[in-house]
Amino acid sequence: MNTPMEPAVATEESSLSKMSYIKGLRCRECGRHYRPEAIFVCEYCFGSLEVDYDYERIRQVFTRQLVESRPCNLWRYRELLPIDGDPLVGFDTGFTPLYRAERLGHALGVKDLYIKDDSVCHPTLSFKDRVVSVAITRAKELTFDTVACASTGNLANATAAAAAKSGLKRVIFIPADLEMGKVIGTLIYAPTLVAVEGNYDEVNRLCAEVATRYRWAFVNINIRPYYAEGSKTYGFEVAEQLGWKTPQHMVVPAASGSLLVKIWKSFKELHKLGLLDEPPRTKMYAAQAAGCSPIVTALREESDIIKPVKPKTIAKSLAIGNPADGYYATDAIHESGGWGAAVSDQEIVDAMKLLAQTEGIFTETAGGVTVAAAKKLVEERRIPKDESLVICITGNGLKTQEAVTDHIGRPITIKPTLDSFEAHMKEKT
Repeated sequence: MNTPMEPAVATEESSLSKMSYIKGLRCRECGRHYRPEAIFVCEYCFGSLEVDYDYERIRQVFTRQLVESRPCNLWRYRELLPIDGDPLVGFDTGFTPLYRAERLGHALGVKDLYIKDDSVCHPTLSFKDRVVSVAITRAKELTFDTVACASTGNLANATAAAAAKSGLKRVIFIPADLEMGKVIGTLIYAPTLVAVEGNYDEVNRLCAEVATRYRWAFVNINIRPYYAEGSKTYGFEVAEQLGWKTPQHMVVPAASGSLLVKIWKSFKELHKLGLLDEPPRTKMYAAQAAGCSPIVTALREESDIIKPVKPKTIAKSLAIGNPADGYYATDAIHESGGWGAAVSDQEIVDAMKLLAQTEGIFTETAGGVTVAAAKKLVEERRIPKDESLVICITGNGLKTQEAVTDHIGRPITIKPTLDSFEAHMKEKT
């Protein structure tokens, strides 16, 4: 049994890079403290656990100048990430582009629009490379030799890749109907890949049982408190790239809800530590597919209860019908003054095409959800057209080609002659 503890002060190290600022884990509900081990649920109230940091010590060293002096990867925010020693992976992960999206902004009628583009995040082209870099490093510190996960695809890719690079065994569980691009993008790293005949929620329930039987580091189960903190780097980067300011509005894809929660946390941490001149006034918006929108439904119904649903959408990376952080996502949305939007499969496809044709970015279905949701929120006048807006793009379209295959036309086939080419050009005009 894991016993609660009073917050422990981390031991001073001679090297800043090896200094730990973790006090322990803290229950998000009752506030009890635990040692920083491979646990994720409070044994008293069954609330979820999160990392507790020594912010007073962090404040003494963590400055804009320190951050800006470091390599452009997620570890430039090292003091606010839950590891004890040196990172193992992720040295080329993060610090992805923040684009000023003028053409998309014109299409949506928004004057100050940005795209935070993790479709090019190294090495597996999604934001999951961030969270996994933290999780793998922490798993090694906790002496695991095998990592595992339940995944809708992107996490499977990222976990398999990072575990391979770290020399760890890897066991990956996915729904059996996952997009082939994501299946191949996992198998190439030679994990044990288990395709479960069921949706993600059923896969996750199975993994929770497996985690009690095997001493494996399930990145999104028993070491979830550490894993989830990696998402903060997405928000840290947005603030830094905007000149240490936060946008007025931010549309975030919501599956478990964790990414939205952690971005909001990242803004508050930066202000708490003095890196932001003003408190964050960003309104946070959840973007979900209409075929799986328990968080948005709770917002619309003004309910504190996240009602589980059975997913039915092409946005499989967001198809989590019982989101682990759903309650905390709605809490962050209410605290920030934001809202949410759910969009149809056709709206998702149309938005994927719109983003590609205006900004040259090929996103997966989750990105189609955020663009379509932003469009809807602007049309509903929840997001003013003259205020700054960041849209989160979290994965690459090469992974979900099936979604648009029948919606983008076909190439023109000609003979290898100029006459054949010009004949087809005349037909086109």
